[in-house]
Amino acid sequence: MSFLTIAFAALFYSATILFVVGLARRIALYWKTPAPLKIPTTPAPVTQGGVVLRMFREVVFFESLFKSTKWTWLFGWLFHMALFMVLFRHLRYFTEIHWLMEIVEFVGPLFKYLAFAMIIGLLGLWGRRLFVDRVRYISAPSDHLMLLLLLLIGVSGALTTFVAHTDVVTVKHFFRSLMYFNFSEMPNLPTDPLIVVHLLLVALLMIIFPISKLLHAPGVFFSPTRNQVDNPREQRHVADWARRLEQ
Repeated sequence: MSFLTIAFAALFYSATILFVVGLARRIALYWKTPAPLKIPTTPAPVTQGGVVLRMFREVVFFESLFKSTKWTWLFGWLFHMALFMVLFRHLRYFTEIHWLMEIVEFVGPLFKYLAFAMIIGLLGLWGRRLFVDRVRYISAPSDHLMLLLLLLIGVSGALTTFVAHTDVVTVKHFFRSLMYFNFSEMPNLPTDPLIVVHLLLVALLMIIFPISKLLHAPGVFFSPTRNQVDNPREQRHVADWARRLEQ
């Protein structure tokens, strides 16, 4: 077994642990954070079913962003939807479920071109931080570095698909073997450097995800301006900590 295989196995085990534990810890923190005020952004739904529908529109269509600024919505929605579909295509590396693999194989030839949509969306979002004065003023170095990391992942992934074709079977065997703690050789650095770079960048993203602004992905579901029912006249809103004090 090569040193590169052992190193990448250790890297992805560590990155997965940090990603899962860090994300779970953040979600638990979001869950426990009290919402002492009734602050849904109006016009807001007055039923729980309406809240579910509102969250669906927000997550899938970026409704509030569309109402705010069309160009940011366009690039943001393009990037997120393309990323979701590209990640769906990557399921072929991790599963052997027959019906799911049939779907992945069916959409794969089309979805691989969405890597370009993902890159275009990222370039648009980065251009917004570089050329829009009010956004550039509030942009921290970490914002630019995160966009650069995502862009490098997208570009390196596209290169492995359209320029220097990666041995997909070898990569799949490597990740499937990690899932069963039985190491299999991964592509060598001299013969397939792009996949090595791509996997390094993905592991780095997994490590820093729980401490980055990318936490808006799970955080949107815990936003009180979006997940609250607009019923302050019908029902008194009391935070959990305040209810305990009353008791």
